[in-house]
Amino acid sequence: VGKSTMTKELGLMVGRMGFQVGLMDTDICGPSLPRLTGAIGEEIHTNNEGWEPVAVDENVSLVSIQYLLENASDAVIFRGPRKNGVIKNFMKDVAWGTLDLLLVDTPPGTSDEHLSIVSYFNQSGGCDGAIVVTTPQEVSISDVRRELNFCKKSGIKVLGIVENMSGFVCPSCKKGSEIFPSKPGVLSPGERLAEEFAVPFLGKIPLDPALMAACERGEPLEDFITANAKEAGKDPVMPPSVLALQSVASKVLRSVGIDAKSQ
Repeated sequence: VGKSTMTKELGLMVGRMGFQVGLMDTDICGPSLPRLTGAIGEEIHTNNEGWEPVAVDENVSLVSIQYLLENASDAVIFRGPRKNGVIKNFMKDVAWGTLDLLLVDTPPGTSDEHLSIVSYFNQSGGCDGAIVVTTPQEVSISDVRRELNFCKKSGIKVLGIVENMSGFVCPSCKKGSEIFPSKPGVLSPGERLAEEFAVPFLGKIPLDPALMAACERGEPLEDFITANAKEAGKDPVMPPSVLALQSVASKVLRSVGIDAKSQ
């Protein structure tokens, strides 16, 4: 549904605001944040304080199991206890320094990784909450409903729901199309979920080929748009996807008590 993409874009966007951001990739069997952020070919080193996270830029740092593998293409075949051990290392042994925000990218479902993350957060004072990402298809909604119930049973506050891949705006004619159409005048699937669980709806992120290309190149979407515009000798014009991501980032910061204007 785009959880890793949202983690990458929100983390880099908040970092550009001047905040110190940590990204924790807890998808042990399918790590993707190193590729999405462009921080590939790196290793985790240790110092007197613990593990040093990999610097993505001057404000954003990242830990992922990919940095512990001899070959980035190696399959990670871990049973539950070993996965839990890696997550414990990430939670307790990484020397993040002073962070304003820590974003944890989780795998799909409600598995051992999620239980471990909740347990370790509870041991260390808790967390501000979860951002739940969905897409407009009904099959995605049914899966995300389980995630929301998991948060409810685990005592995790839901900061809000993001509906990814919500419509498509043609970059040429600027007209919008619904790829996963819903009935006119009816709330979108993500909005219905937010209403059902009485949690905030953070916004809709439209499908954008530029977002896919930016992820493939390991760049923030805004940088990708700006670089392409300069190559074409034009002024950069941010598409609806960037504006939607900026709106989501602002809402998330407000929900955790961070004033974006203070930076």
